[in-house]
Amino acid sequence: MNEEFITNSSKETQRLGESFAKKLSLGDFVAFYGDLGSGKTTFIQGLAKGLGIERRIISPTFIMARHYQIKNGSFYHVDLYRTESKHDLLSIGLDQIIEDKTNIVALEWAEKMGEMLPSKRINIHFAYLEDNKRKIIIKRYE
Repeated sequence: MNEEFITNSSKETQRLGESFAKKLSLGDFVAFYGDLGSGKTTFIQGLAKGLGIERRIISPTFIMARHYQIKNGSFYHVDLYRTESKHDLLSIGLDQIIEDKTNIVALEWAEKMGEMLPSKRINIHFAYLEDNKRKIIIKRYE
């Protein structure tokens, strides 16, 4: 079942991420899709806030992964924008991060994972509609 949302500002996108966080459990993997500037990081900022993270969330474009402590586990924000091979993914231990059921993983540019993408996941697609307006589609795969 797909859930579809339209947000009209970055604040609305963050609030949607914050409320979405309440539906997550340890072990969840969230795959983000969308062009540059479509709202992925903005949504993740809200998601992190919803998980109780008070630190400023910035995209880990150059280091690929950021780790944050959350209640009873960890939150990983991963950005594959600059990755070029499966070796890049393994070099940061992404396979082990995903397998650890005390982690929640939010991964931008999920299409770059190929066959490493877990079958049990939540896909979130972002589409730029105009200025600050975004269409966000959330689909859960069990």
